[in-house]
Amino acid sequence: MALSLKKKEDEDEVKESEEEVIETSPLESIKDMYLKMIMKISPNPVKVMLPHGEVALKEDWDAGKGSQYTQIPEVDTEKVDVEEVTPVNEPFSYARIIYDKEASEYLYQVIEPELSEKEKDILELIKDTLRKTLSYDWEALSKVTKEEYLRNSVNAYLSSRNMKLDPISREKITYYIIRDFVGFGHVDALMNDDNVEDVSCDGVDVPLFIYHKKYESIKTDLRFEDEKVLNSFVIGLGQRCGKQISVSDPILDGTTVEGHRVQATYSREVTTRGSTFTIRRYKEKPFTPVDIIKFNTASPEMIAYLWLAVEHGESMIIAGGTASGKTATLNAIALFIPPGAKIVTMEDTREINLPHENWIPGTTRSGVGEKGADGKAAGEIDMYDLVRAALRQRPNYIIVGEVRGKETYTMFQAMATGHTTYSTMHADSVKSMVNRLENPPISTPRILLTALKNVLIQAQVRVGTTMVRRIKMLVEIVGFEAETNELITNTVYEWEQASDKFRFKGHSFLFDKIMTMKNMSHEEMQDEFQRRIDIINYMVREDITDFMELASIIVRYYKEPDIIVEEIREKMGIKRGGEMFA
Repeated sequence: MALSLKKKEDEDEVKESEEEVIETSPLESIKDMYLKMIMKISPNPVKVMLPHGEVALKEDWDAGKGSQYTQIPEVDTEKVDVEEVTPVNEPFSYARIIYDKEASEYLYQVIEPELSEKEKDILELIKDTLRKTLSYDWEALSKVTKEEYLRNSVNAYLSSRNMKLDPISREKITYYIIRDFVGFGHVDALMNDDNVEDVSCDGVDVPLFIYHKKYESIKTDLRFEDEKVLNSFVIGLGQRCGKQISVSDPILDGTTVEGHRVQATYSREVTTRGSTFTIRRYKEKPFTPVDIIKFNTASPEMIAYLWLAVEHGESMIIAGGTASGKTATLNAIALFIPPGAKIVTMEDTREINLPHENWIPGTTRSGVGEKGADGKAAGEIDMYDLVRAALRQRPNYIIVGEVRGKETYTMFQAMATGHTTYSTMHADSVKSMVNRLENPPISTPRILLTALKNVLIQAQVRVGTTMVRRIKMLVEIVGFEAETNELITNTVYEWEQASDKFRFKGHSFLFDKIMTMKNMSHEEMQDEFQRRIDIINYMVREDITDFMELASIIVRYYKEPDIIVEEIREKMGIKRGGEMFA
């Protein structure tokens, strides 16, 4: 280690004597011991000269200005407004959202480390070497192991060729190696931004678009300019899903190991602008009832009602349009399932995430070869097969991601035989839901629909100038009128668009059922309902959005309800419960 010591001199003299960084790798502990020894020997303060790269590493950077590796460029404030700058993979990648005044649109900018020509050349050399040397068991390694392997590979490559690189350049190159070999390459920053719900590419040299939680559908500054690069990326997506996409089979539907849902097309076989893809990001931490209330998708009273419905085994379908948040609501409601209950879920692509241990998650599987007379390829497992298999597993709760075919009839048979079942489907009202269920390809008899107890109608609606998700209606299926062949329904809660509030409509047959079942008076039912509202309000106030922490509170309530309610009311300063239907 080349360290040069001087007694305190003018700052200019120190700067002039700083040398350009050379390849050094001393241990930090040795460096600290050496400096402590010098400080003991010298009675006067001393300045220690460090290589230029290490000086940069120790510099403090202002928030919003990037880092030593990535500097966020300035913008012309007369033409654009900077809405926000957020770190994505700090200190390397950042996201900046600007509003272009001339185009009158938002733009999502990805800001990553800028490489010099020398650094770009070294990066390509290392990539080329890694492509040739990565072993066949690379995919079997964990993400952490892969990153460590790549870091060691970069260091070994530079050392073996005696390349002199300062620490910042080394880290920037390592970032890009890990991004391209472990991450999602060109779109890795988008995939790591928690505010991004999905990423879509519409073809060659077309800007990528994202759906942002706050700004909705906006354009990014990323694009695939080379058709070969885009085709290669789409093939890579297929490999991540364990599937193949090619000229002979140019459409891909799959799920990555991380849980992201992928739909892609290859080359110009079926999409004339070139390969396309849409990635719906998997949310590792699922939406909770607290999130739903914070987004005003539902009220605390509605969530308390759904808690009672889940606990007492009321089957339910959540109906709504595309991207209305059906699965997110389903996952949130499922957190109220009592601990120890056996749950079986089945989906085309894995989205549901539960904290319960006694849970069997199932997904469909595509087959190989041509489809047979039954419309299935060899080895294909569809939703109908999963639903039939679930009935033999003696579950307390069955959750079907989305019903759209013959599996629906089997699901309603399961409801009729006492299995509590939850699912989602595309419909914008109870009437349109019934029409879909009655007609092909589902063809479920209307009399069988009485096994369903609750229907949630959820939609993406506009409040003011903002698109939001709301549960428009919570409906009970009360019975069946044989003379008119109509279902008897009761609306419990309804959303009013003018005031953006939820209104209780006056009566709930669920409460009547619980009072009869448990021999409770109206006042006792009111107290029980209010207790759950208080718990939910407490979780909202404390911002408990971690689904494991929230589940622990629910589990504790099932075990010792009086104790936890008393503790929560004491913390919130509540002496007695409020009105039941306030």
